[in-house]
Amino acid sequence: MTLWVLGLNHQTAPVELRERVAFDAGSLPRALSSLRALPRVDEAALLSTCNRTELYAVAEDGDVLATWLADHAPGLEGYLYRHRDAAAVRHLFRVATGLDSMVLGEPQILGQVKDAWASAREHGALGNRLDRLFQQTFSVAKRARTDTRVGANPVSVASTAVRLAQSSFARLSDSTVLLIGAGETIELAARHLSEGRVQRLLIANRTLAHAQELALRHGGYALPLTELSRHLGEADVVFSATASREPVLTRDDVSMALGTRKHKPMLLFDLAVPRDIEPAVAGLADAYLYTVDDLERAVEDNRRSRREAAEAAETIIDLQVTRYVETLEASARQQPLKRLRALGDATRDDVLAKARQQLVNGRNPDEVLDFLAHTLTNRLLHPPTAALREAALSGDAELARAADRLFPAQPPYSHSKKSDDTDPAP
Repeated sequence: MTLWVLGLNHQTAPVELRERVAFDAGSLPRALSSLRALPRVDEAALLSTCNRTELYAVAEDGDVLATWLADHAPGLEGYLYRHRDAAAVRHLFRVATGLDSMVLGEPQILGQVKDAWASAREHGALGNRLDRLFQQTFSVAKRARTDTRVGANPVSVASTAVRLAQSSFARLSDSTVLLIGAGETIELAARHLSEGRVQRLLIANRTLAHAQELALRHGGYALPLTELSRHLGEADVVFSATASREPVLTRDDVSMALGTRKHKPMLLFDLAVPRDIEPAVAGLADAYLYTVDDLERAVEDNRRSRREAAEAAETIIDLQVTRYVETLEASARQQPLKRLRALGDATRDDVLAKARQQLVNGRNPDEVLDFLAHTLTNRLLHPPTAALREAALSGDAELARAADRLFPAQPPYSHSKKSDDTDPAP
């Protein structure tokens, strides 16, 4: 069976395609179950973030996996990348380390990879091979980030958006900022805004308690999502990152809010995939809308500044990929030995149980010992004896030579020694 990675990310597909193939927490269990039900798919995991959707699987055929993804979101042809075995291992190591992220070295991706692993494990889609791979991935990512500066002073998409807001017409110290959502991205934005001394912070979320917790930590005001339209006009800057499958802000919502602002401009950052803000908002005269794809250009300077650290991290990953593959190959070479041991242990246990039963039934111990020795010998020698007989008939010289090495002419347990009772000659 082959290790596969299939997916698309911010480098290969636009946001309108990525949002169609995204999996939220509610759809993951059904998707993992559907994957495992595919023919010759032994293990599977799904990683879905705002910048990527990737399928990790141990399967016979990668085309089956590609078809499954295409059925989930038609139109993926030409956007999917596909890696197998060592290349798949390298890809996962790079993703978890932040080397494949929009913001080079960003720390959030490692937590998202851990979440994907935990979900696959929880829903029974993970087997030994993928489980070991993910565990090794966490170790490699930690080492790469510790031994290099690839994660030093990490810049997230959220902080990049805040920096853009600070350099725009909306000075934070004079602005009201509205945050929509209460997840990790919004948490990061709230922290950076608080550090930037934003004048007023509003936090709207479907679950009011979560918004209240965030507001308490960062000095904001919590709102239920149902009151969003009433307060939207107060916002100079909007950050939105929810898990909604439908837009939470429409063109009409923003148009109405701009009307109450007497056309004072509004800056909007849509950090969600699927998108939270209708793309048509960008057509409004006083609305300035940025999506995660727009931020790609804003973080290019960050990539250049971290390139040297990234090269060092790539070297660590190359070494760890080589070691991982060597470990797998060594394990595969040991499989015949493990099977031989298992056969010996099972045969011994079975014959020993029968011998004990004969003793319980009152059979003579010498007869039982004779039964034990002969039966155990016959069972253990039958498979190699049959194979060697077949090799002799078919002229399989390679197996005959291997047998000579395995079974030397001098039996390993035969001993010839002089009797200790014999006196030396005078």
